[in-house]
Amino acid sequence: MRIVVQRSKKASVTVDGEVTGQISSGLVLLVGVTHQDTVEDASYLADKIANLRIFEDENEKMNFSLVDVGGQILSISQFTLYGDCRKGRRPNFMDAARPEQASQIYENFNSILREKGIQVETGVFGAMMDVALINDGPVTLILESKS
Repeated sequence: MRIVVQRSKKASVTVDGEVTGQISSGLVLLVGVTHQDTVEDASYLADKIANLRIFEDENEKMNFSLVDVGGQILSISQFTLYGDCRKGRRPNFMDAARPEQASQIYENFNSILREKGIQVETGVFGAMMDVALINDGPVTLILESKS
């Protein structure tokens, strides 16, 4: 799995003119799944994200996690994170998991986060989505389950 993590002051996702998810403060996650990913990958990254110390304390040091600050998550499925642009001018998406597998891993990932007591809002898997956010920092990280 590959996840782009963006600290956000406010974010929302809209599908066909309807808001399907919104958060006030927390993290926006763009979540990509590849063929080899399993529930273990989802669990590893959910734990990493919940406890990643990227929120500032009173001294402006990144010492607090999402759990510490009571933040929320806006999770967006994003197969294009596995787009390979090394050859030609059009991305190759062969490394992205098929929708059936990707949706299952993505839903498992979101469920694991919810089990940790985190409010998770989502878009619609496979849909064209408009994502709006106000970056906080900005703080943007890329996490992967396989090293």
